Amino acid sequence: MLIDPKSFDRFNMILTGVVVPRPIAFVSTISTEGVVNLAPYSFFNAMAYNPPTLIFSSSRRAAGWQDKRKDTLTNIEETGEYVVNVVVDDIAAAMNATAAEYPADVSEFDIAGLTEAPGEIVQAPRVAESPVNMECRLMQVVNIGEQPHAHGLVIGEIVRMHVRDDILYEGPNGLRINHAALRPTGRLAGNMYCHTDDVYELIRPVYAPPVAEAAGERAAD
Repeated sequence: MLIDPKSFDRFNMILTGVVVPRPIAFVSTISTEGVVNLAPYSFFNAMAYNPPTLIFSSSRRAAGWQDKRKDTLTNIEETGEYVVNVVVDDIAAAMNATAAEYPADVSEFDIAGLTEAPGEIVQAPRVAESPVNMECRLMQVVNIGEQPHAHGLVIGEIVRMHVRDDILYEGPNGLRINHAALRPTGRLAGNMYCHTDDVYELIRPVYAPPVAEAAGERAAD
């Protein structure tokens, strides 16, 4: 089948069904009035090491509401701070409970029964039950699309990372993450998620020039 994204009905279902599994950014923010918000986003990834950069995308309008802006995106644009908490299997159901569009004065921490923990640098709280919390400062919001489907691509720098000790191990080149202990949750499409504990290893190849070519280069020097 050949698909034109501009005319195919419910193309979003095809797109989210093939770009899988996706990590989930469980984003906690605080409004200028001091109201805490917590929401999951699966259009999310890491983009750079230096500066350590995360991105996630949020729609600008809350689904099912008339003229209600997304609380997460509004809070980030107004305060410039937020926390990305990693979703793992133990808190997947709690994460899902926060996915509804609640009123702006409702804290999803209370809805999900999760615990607020203070950040070291940013004012937004961390999710205590998440084994990894990344405190972020906003670098830029890139506008994508137009209403009613407008999105904001949030680009942020990690300024502090909190990692639970039991998911770390000492590898040959320093500390690494034990993914069997982390048990991150993967996002598929619709109401589907996946476990990520069935893993395998592929060693990255290293290019080595042919011996004759390398010898020729030495002779030319």
